[in-house]
Amino acid sequence: MILLTGATGKIGRELIKHLLDAGKKITAVTRDPKSAQLPTGVQIVAEDPSRAGALKGKFKGVEAIVLNPAAMENTVSEVVSLAHAEGVRRAVLISAITVEYGGGYQRFAQRFKAIEDTVKASGLEWTFLRAADFAANSMIWAPQIRATGVVRGAYGKAMTAPIHHRDIAAMAAQSLLHDGHAFKAYAITGPQSLSQFDRARIIGEAIKRPIHFEEISPEQARASMLAQGAPPEIPDRMLGYLSACLEAPGPLTPTVRNVLGRSPLEFSQWAIENLHAFAA
Repeated sequence: MILLTGATGKIGRELIKHLLDAGKKITAVTRDPKSAQLPTGVQIVAEDPSRAGALKGKFKGVEAIVLNPAAMENTVSEVVSLAHAEGVRRAVLISAITVEYGGGYQRFAQRFKAIEDTVKASGLEWTFLRAADFAANSMIWAPQIRATGVVRGAYGKAMTAPIHHRDIAAMAAQSLLHDGHAFKAYAITGPQSLSQFDRARIIGEAIKRPIHFEEISPEQARASMLAQGAPPEIPDRMLGYLSACLEAPGPLTPTVRNVLGRSPLEFSQWAIENLHAFAA
């Protein structure tokens, strides 16, 4: 049995597919089981993993746990302690590439580093997936693109190697289903270093409509994201990282290819899969 936090997010849903295909039993933790719409056969735990004590007694028969800090806030330490005490052997953590390479506001890298250190000290075997910025971050442009065909954003020349969430899920599945991944930290990126201008152009190619990137100040970009309902942490993380990648390109690693034996998915693939969100 494998227990997933963040089970209803994009990474979690893709990981569930891999694990079911491999014949694994799955326990999915979700705050809202009525809207989870998870596949038949997935055992659902209706709990909020960010609430203290929520997962106590939930690890019977569980051999491994997938930790998504986005779903857990400040309870990682408690969860891994409970997991170890209740017989769980392994943990796979979705972490951030800034732990290894730096970039962006230091407080975010420090937060992920502290979570990694907590997992290391838990007594569990661990694997860390230090992901680059997500291709899906560009979804925040969708309202602008539908309305005007123009992306107004900051740090247009910043170069990063965005990773598709399906590659993160595939790396998690590989780490859970095969030997040789315990006590390893993987820095994972997409296959290309792209500017914000490149991303806008690629989305335009997917929807067969020219999309232009218009440079605005970081303050204006932050205000726009907040106006869309993004919590303050989101623009701070995104813009802080882009600012650092304007000075020096973000890392581009061969890890996905080396571990999975195939190229990581290109940003154009993500754009094609999500063209409905950008089409007017």
